[in-house]
Amino acid sequence: MPSGTDREQVDALNTAFYEAMERGDLDALSELWLAGDNPGVSCVHPGWQVLSGRGEVLRSYALIMANTEYIQFFLTDVVVSVAGDTALVTCTENILSGGPAEESGALGPLVGQLVVATNVFRRTTEGWRLWSHHGSPVLAETNDEQDDETPA
Repeated sequence: MPSGTDREQVDALNTAFYEAMERGDLDALSELWLAGDNPGVSCVHPGWQVLSGRGEVLRSYALIMANTEYIQFFLTDVVVSVAGDTALVTCTENILSGGPAEESGALGPLVGQLVVATNVFRRTTEGWRLWSHHGSPVLAETNDEQDDETPA
């Protein structure tokens, strides 16, 4: 049995989820998700449709990992809540990713993105497992929008 409080265990699992993505480790990422045909396993990547079922969700991560040269997550605003056998983590994913490699083999341009995420975990006999991930892009205000709000 993992040590620490439920909140600490869920927080550690949430961190492990993002670290597996950064390493491109699909096996480690797969171990974090609910196994078998658990109902409700789902994922919404920013701008994507809802993906349902473990197989479809894991295929999406395999696709992302195969097409991402570099990715790093800086998590902020992390809040962990536990209610019985369900836990909810909300956070802001400050994402830095590398574009396609240049002809010289060097990493392409780095791109930053903000995503707000909700990760839902369920307690199982093997410990906490990821049940659902939902990420939505944060739309940045432009200077024009800020100017429009300035009183005349």
